Amino acid sequence: METTFFASPWFNYAILPLLIIIARICDVSLNTLRIIYLSKGYKLVVPILGFFEVLIWLLAVTRIFANLNNWVMFIAYPLGFALGNFVGMRIEERLAIGVELIRIITRKDAGDLIAALRQKGFSVTAIRAEGSMGEVGVIYSIINRKNLHEYVEMIKEFNPNAFYTIEDVRFVSHHLLDTRTHDSARMFTNVGN
Repeated sequence: METTFFASPWFNYAILPLLIIIARICDVSLNTLRIIYLSKGYKLVVPILGFFEVLIWLLAVTRIFANLNNWVMFIAYPLGFALGNFVGMRIEERLAIGVELIRIITRKDAGDLIAALRQKGFSVTAIRAEGSMGEVGVIYSIINRKNLHEYVEMIKEFNPNAFYTIEDVRFVSHHLLDTRTHDSARMFTNVGN
């Protein structure tokens, strides 16, 4: 009695589990992107991603339930989930969706840092403030997330001991972030040192 390829042990214990892993990578990656787009307020993209995420998941789960006696499927499903989380995070890092608020607090004079940031086209708001140990400088910038690495490297170069925080921004009232990507006026009024 001859078995077909789809009923062969080779298909059931190697190819089908590999397909389940790939399906889980795809649906979990879509889930990661859907959540990110949802948090950023992209209302049109979210339902489309959700549709394909659930469609892929249903296809994977139906194949698993059709093969409950195949122990390899019970390894493939969580492995695909774990790899999907990793792949989803990598995709999200590459897309660098959204804008970030960077707040820098420094006790050292930050004039060189401010000048360098402005020279590179970043919008900067700088104010003097009073910290627990005396006078400090506070610098605010809202930047495109894709420029975050460059911005942080400049902080480390000009003021390596500065304290800084980075926060996701869901909504910005104007699309005026930095002069490298926008030709319009700056979003914040530039305050001198």
